Amino acid sequence: MASTAVADANAGGFGVGAAGVGQVLDGSNPAIVRLRQLVDGPQSSEGWRRCWEQGVTPWDLGQPTPVVVKLVQSGTLPAGGATVLVPGCGGGYDAVALSGGGRSVVGLDVCDAVIQKASQRSSSSPDVAFITADFFTWAPPEPFHLIFDYTFFCALDPSLRPAWAARMEELLRPDGELITLMYLPQDQDSGPPYNTTVLDYEEVLKPLGFFIESIEDNDVAVEPRKGLEKIARWKKTASRGRNADMISDLPSDNL
Repeated sequence: MASTAVADANAGGFGVGAAGVGQVLDGSNPAIVRLRQLVDGPQSSEGWRRCWEQGVTPWDLGQPTPVVVKLVQSGTLPAGGATVLVPGCGGGYDAVALSGGGRSVVGLDVCDAVIQKASQRSSSSPDVAFITADFFTWAPPEPFHLIFDYTFFCALDPSLRPAWAARMEELLRPDGELITLMYLPQDQDSGPPYNTTVLDYEEVLKPLGFFIESIEDNDVAVEPRKGLEKIARWKKTASRGRNADMISDLPSDNL
């Protein structure tokens, strides 16, 4: 399993909730160039901490991700005592937005400074807890009903993607749900964020018993991420054959 040092996309991912308008997340943005200097290779946890300390956080919206608000309003999320994990929670905006409705949420991040700020900001939200820990080694007391991953995947060095999937499998209940809000860049010359496709998710999740229930474009993505994001809802099941070929059968524009 990956160590604390390699965990860190833990320090915020790309797009966890400045000013709500979003930034270009490629090498044309000087902040991305600086980020890549700070986060150099898979041994990256200290680099992500420096990003937060220096304010090099081009992924940070400073507010809940719009599609999270849409999901909450849809009434399709588990409630009634459900537990939710947001890895790489950054400023914690999405974790707070997902709380309520009977859901208890844990926001996880490797950067203690940003976790402290998130805790202070959410002091009036009793259903949210923020924890400084390594996603790859953290041991919660019990698995979760729901995990929400916003571009945490594409912030990881691609060599860590199988470990990411294994942790998702471990951290979800047998009947749990994984929601992935995917940022799908195709023309990055390096990372993070790294080039990513829907099939990259399928390759690591499908062998672990995940099947995809739905996938669609994120029609409320912030500029300039429109057209580059999809949201997929995966179920974890012991019956690994169900919907196994669903992604392969999708139109090519979904891949």
